[in-house]
Amino acid sequence: MLSFRMELPCLCLLLLNCLQSLSAGNDFYTSIGQMSDLLNTEKDLVTSLKDYIRAEDTKLEKIKVWAEKMESMSAAATLDPEGYLGNPVNAFKLMKRLNTEWAMLESLVLSDTTDGFVSNLTIQRQYFPTDEDQTGAAKALLRLQDTYRLTANTIATGDLPGAKHKTFMTVEDCYELGKIAYSDVDYYHTELWMSQALKQLEQEEESNIDKVTVLDYLSYSIYQQGEIDRALDYTKQLLKLDSEHQRANGNLKYFEFQLEKQRKADEAEGKEPGKKETTEKKEKSKKASNHQIPERKKYEMLCRGEGIKMTPRRQSRLFCRYYDNNHNPKYVLAPVKQQDEWDRPYIVRYLDILSETEIEKVKQLAKPRLRRATISNPITGVLETAPYRISKSAWLTGYEDPMIDVINQRIEDLTGLEMDTAEELQVANYGVGGQYEPHFDFGRKDEPDAFKELGTGNRIATWLFYMSDVASGGATVFPDVGAAVWPKKGSAVFWYNLFPSGEGDYSTRHAACPVLVGNKWVSNKWIHERGQEWRRPCSLNETD
Repeated sequence: MLSFRMELPCLCLLLLNCLQSLSAGNDFYTSIGQMSDLLNTEKDLVTSLKDYIRAEDTKLEKIKVWAEKMESMSAAATLDPEGYLGNPVNAFKLMKRLNTEWAMLESLVLSDTTDGFVSNLTIQRQYFPTDEDQTGAAKALLRLQDTYRLTANTIATGDLPGAKHKTFMTVEDCYELGKIAYSDVDYYHTELWMSQALKQLEQEEESNIDKVTVLDYLSYSIYQQGEIDRALDYTKQLLKLDSEHQRANGNLKYFEFQLEKQRKADEAEGKEPGKKETTEKKEKSKKASNHQIPERKKYEMLCRGEGIKMTPRRQSRLFCRYYDNNHNPKYVLAPVKQQDEWDRPYIVRYLDILSETEIEKVKQLAKPRLRRATISNPITGVLETAPYRISKSAWLTGYEDPMIDVINQRIEDLTGLEMDTAEELQVANYGVGGQYEPHFDFGRKDEPDAFKELGTGNRIATWLFYMSDVASGGATVFPDVGAAVWPKKGSAVFWYNLFPSGEGDYSTRHAACPVLVGNKWVSNKWIHERGQEWRRPCSLNETD
């Protein structure tokens, strides 16, 4: 026993060194790359837990069962951390375990007199994901559900396209998603996930959550959406299980009163009671609402691969070629592969432009520097986080490693543009359901001071490296023109944000679609106007 207690501080120090690097910046859910380290943390926790169990075996049989469950899961997950966390359900469950379930375990252990494991766990919990991480991961699942039109059952059964690690959600998981939606006054998703929890309970899945609790949330969320008759049905189901339920009995009377009031109003207006809108009217309404598709809907359609506006005639004018940028000496004997992705705006892709060694080096340099990605507030100019940009980013210079200078020079050689006035190489890793909603890279006329502090003019062009393949989702889309570009590891895409006249090209408004399954790494170079005077001469025509 003595030797066990002497070993624990050493283990704590070792884990703390690892965890302190994890804690920087928090917002774990915004970067799959950093979240993968949490799997090792969880595995270390299991090891510590098993040590404690060996010392207190007779008193902690319940905890031993928990530990073995965690050990089995962690062992499988750490064989392929990024692949495992590429499944957003696994990422959500990791947030939920570390934020909620380990805390429950701590309370159980505190009921005992021994404190070896508890002190270890308590120290480590300082560096665990927070409520914000768990909520962020949950909302990411809801966002993925909407963007890719997934049913709750598809997500709960782990039947996601491209997922290597199929994971089932428990009743507790579904209930937790429903509760988070409910606390956000999102009754639509509350209904979807409480219905899924009820379905799994009716399939006799073992759970600590009872049907009465689920039906209570379900009936109220449906009532809030204006479907009083359905809310009444679920309330009656609840009362069959618990006839003394005070709130349900009150709701029963209220719902019946409202339905009777509605029936009388319908009769007074000569309507048939309870008659629904006809299919013909619904179709007319649907056509009217689709006449002008809002940007959000266009964006989501493109993310699903729908609504792409490339006609066969325009497609026939897009080509692929070997490219040496006007006989650049570096590429005369070894030209690069270039292909046209889109015509207006002109978007071109360079294939096999970044090697596996370079990709891993860039990721290695960026990972400890990753911080929650920010946006520039268009009114104040202050950098701040935003719910529509879910990723972490880091900025790399040649001071970090000579390879960065090599990469920057490659961009200059292929674009012919000056890199001395460009921004540093930005590396981004997307989190659970990671995305960046529609935005411009350049400063508009109503943002005259957007890049004033840099003193290099506006962002003339964007160069974007794809440093990973993505199993599902994660496209770069241009909603205004109906274009979609899909990630391909080792490739890069390039486009001009400004016309030669210096006017902004508003058709370059673009977005990064949510990552459904996989781990998306990109790096980009924003190239500025200054230094390009002789490399890309101005035009007098505004849109030339």
